[in-house]
Amino acid sequence: MQTDIDPRSLIGRKAVDRNGRKIGTVDEVYLDDATGEPEWAAIRTGLFSRDAFVPLEPSELVDGVLRIPFERTLVRQAPDLGVGRHLSPEQELRLYRHYGLDVSAPEPLPDRDFGKLAGSGSEEA
Repeated sequence: MQTDIDPRSLIGRKAVDRNGRKIGTVDEVYLDDATGEPEWAAIRTGLFSRDAFVPLEPSELVDGVLRIPFERTLVRQAPDLGVGRHLSPEQELRLYRHYGLDVSAPEPLPDRDFGKLAGSGSEEA
């Protein structure tokens, strides 16, 4: 994803799949604690008001719309991890595997908190 975009500006934007079909609306953006870069977005699918996590790295912002390079069905089948708190390394690993993304990065330290909410002023999100 473009790194010059303020992650808070993504909140409320429409999200579409790789075919342009609407998935939902960006509800929250999660940052990687190590880099501060946007890593995940929680998309409100509208399907029973469930949020589905999508990776931001292969996604792009096009004409004000977040284009997710996966099928809408795959996004809606993402593990239901809840929102509003940190993603654990194990939860992130589940998401990476769900989307078939490379998880060969070094293992994070077990006591670190990952997936801090964008715009939150504290470690507890």
